Amino acid sequence: MPSPDGFEYRRRGDDVVIRHHGTPATVLRGAAAADFLARVENEDPQHLMARVTGNYRRGNERTARRHPRNQR
Repeated sequence: MPSPDGFEYRRRGDDVVIRHHGTPATVLRGAAAADFLARVENEDPQHLMARVTGNYRRGNERTARRHPRNQR
């Protein structure tokens, strides 16, 4: 699976605005913004932003559906 790309974030006061290819994806406020800023220093920023925005699994759902573990 390719690594996520195209994410960027900017601080806006106490908020964090995350964009994906220039389009606003989400705004983190309060504790979520503080947690994100603390984690972005130690983790891969692209993966972290993909998880936070819910855009993490895009592209592999079909593959997962066909996996033997998911067959009934």
